[in-house]
Amino acid sequence: MVDNDVYVEDGVVKQVGRNLIIPGGTRVIDARGKYVIPGGIDPHTHMQLEFMGTVSADDFYQGTKAALAGGTTMIIDFVIPKKGESLIEAYRSWREKADEKVCCDYALHVAVTWWSDRVKEEMEQLCKNDGVNSFKMFMAYKDTFMLRDHELYGVFDHCKQLGAIAQVHAENGDIIAENTKKLLARGVTGPEGHALSRPEDVESEAVNRACVIANQVSCPLYVVHVMSKSAGAMLASARNNGYKVYGETVAAALGTDGSNHRHASWRHAAGYVMSPPLRDDPTTPDALMEFLAKDILQVTGSDNCTFTASQKSLGQDNFSKIPNGVNGVEDRMSVIWEKGVHSGKMDPARFVAITSTNAAKIFNIYPRKGCISVGSDADIVIWDPNKTRIISAKTHHQAVDFNIFEGMECHGVPEYVIVNGRVCVDEGDLKAVQGHGNFIPTPVFPPYVYNMVKNREEEKVSNSVSRNNVENDIGGTAESKPSTPTPVHEPTVVASQAPEPRLTTPSSKGQRNLQDSTFSISGESPNGLHEQESVEMDDTAPRSCIRVKNPPGGQSSGSFW
Repeated sequence: MVDNDVYVEDGVVKQVGRNLIIPGGTRVIDARGKYVIPGGIDPHTHMQLEFMGTVSADDFYQGTKAALAGGTTMIIDFVIPKKGESLIEAYRSWREKADEKVCCDYALHVAVTWWSDRVKEEMEQLCKNDGVNSFKMFMAYKDTFMLRDHELYGVFDHCKQLGAIAQVHAENGDIIAENTKKLLARGVTGPEGHALSRPEDVESEAVNRACVIANQVSCPLYVVHVMSKSAGAMLASARNNGYKVYGETVAAALGTDGSNHRHASWRHAAGYVMSPPLRDDPTTPDALMEFLAKDILQVTGSDNCTFTASQKSLGQDNFSKIPNGVNGVEDRMSVIWEKGVHSGKMDPARFVAITSTNAAKIFNIYPRKGCISVGSDADIVIWDPNKTRIISAKTHHQAVDFNIFEGMECHGVPEYVIVNGRVCVDEGDLKAVQGHGNFIPTPVFPPYVYNMVKNREEEKVSNSVSRNNVENDIGGTAESKPSTPTPVHEPTVVASQAPEPRLTTPSSKGQRNLQDSTFSISGESPNGLHEQESVEMDDTAPRSCIRVKNPPGGQSSGSFW
């Protein structure tokens, strides 16, 4: 973490360093005393999703507008085809919905909700032609989205061959279906029934099963929205055993808990219904944050899938019909800063890793995204760690009329948010532009993931046993000789966890390490980091600032555009 200036032009970072030479008329943003960090990447959203008889309240405009307000400059949404629907047709439908509305850049995961040779072919087309490198499978939602174990095996194997990332929603759908029948038969119809039907071990069992299946075909696995301590423990065990698995948790699991399911107000209780559910154990949020700090979990999303009071009321007499989903895209960064950094559980570098850099590396858009370095997209947040705000549905920018973090005070606010060189949050004032965002392709075979997969496979092969000719061995005609295992080669990449982000600047030879994320701070922080002395503005005194030239829509003519 170093004090540096950043010069932005035409939507790209052009220079990083001290005492930069810049053209006249360039706008200067003074960032002293604040953190200059890569824009947040939310890898898990559901904008205007058709689900459980309705459509989520936040569309791609309202949802990405809210994302910007919270410091997130890119989302990755999910294409979810209906069972039997073409994956490619569903993908095109999502692109049509998003392209004209998004205020920030976005990418797409595609769900595999049924399995056939046709699906197999379409997955390959999406990878080769459409910029998709990740596919999500549901182990829950029986008779709607859920795949069986043999189907998971087939999809995982195909993902491996394509160089894609396999993702799973890990819950045992058969058990949930049976539990739901029993609870409704006993007269349990309220929101509390949702959590009762999906206890922790139903999640952790599925996490373990998914890891085992993926490991059989050496497929890298990404487990979405890990919601419980036991599920996290399963991931820890898998990673310790060499499985190539990554874990994501969400803002809701870090900022609140399942006690709200028993609230006296039905609307309040239903507002917290999501899957997997928030856990009743009040120690769960802290435990999940510790998992993030220790690299047992690597990524944070929001699983933003919002429904209004009238939409939630579809399940007023039957908890299994309450549309599943909560807010989070706007508040994710602040909640994680409050519960992680401000609480002392992690440092700002790890915060950048779990909110931006790790997602960029896993989904192969690094160093274009997830860092501040020469050539990166100018997606930058100036984060004020001392400023506070109180979260409320009355002031948030989302379309939903409820906020699960209502009343939470957060230390840490994005003062400026720059997207592709345009200042979209200016001293806290939101200036989002509909359609300003772009679709970002995610190439297959991300090196951060597949280099380690390759090393793992080489280790397996090198530990195989070579034997004498079988015929001679059985017939006893040849002299028996002890077999000699092939020696184990040293892996070319050894990395059990993501490197912590740190600032990298061009060396004297103009080279930089593209596997490092860049994260600069300017001025003194709560953690006692070096503060640059305050000086008058002149050509020689160093200043920490962002310089922006030629923003989209026109060239700067003064100090404000």
